[in-house]
Amino acid sequence: MQGLDSLYQELILDHAKRPHGKGELATSSARTASHHELNPSCGDEITLDIAVEGDKIVELKWRGDGCSISMAAASALALLINEEQPTLQEANAKIAAFRQMLHSRGAGTADEELLGDAVAFQGVSKFVMRIKCAMLSWVALEADIKQLSDNPQ
Repeated sequence: MQGLDSLYQELILDHAKRPHGKGELATSSARTASHHELNPSCGDEITLDIAVEGDKIVELKWRGDGCSISMAAASALALLINEEQPTLQEANAKIAAFRQMLHSRGAGTADEELLGDAVAFQGVSKFVMRIKCAMLSWVALEADIKQLSDNPQ
């Protein structure tokens, strides 16, 4: 398990150093949503934007500043969503699985097929004070999805 933890740490650092999805939306989709999240306990903040066509997320972009865990989590989320272009319902399932993984306290195994690189954050679940950092972008995506669901067009 030590080797896997080391690999996951490297993956998180790589996402923090070379983030995916950072910037502004390029898609001129008819439906977009944007949400800003702030973690007042540490100062991490992120604004996460999505573009949706039908019920599929076709682009996710983010801007933010914070610790390497929060920035790497945003990067892993952007990579996952931009590669898969899930439906809103599928994205909500990913959010729920990520949240469950982070509240597991390291028990069980995460679904790599569902979460992609985000499984690397399973070790964060052992550090209660860092869970909010890892969840920040995922909570912002959840708010974007809710915004679109509350205002269907």
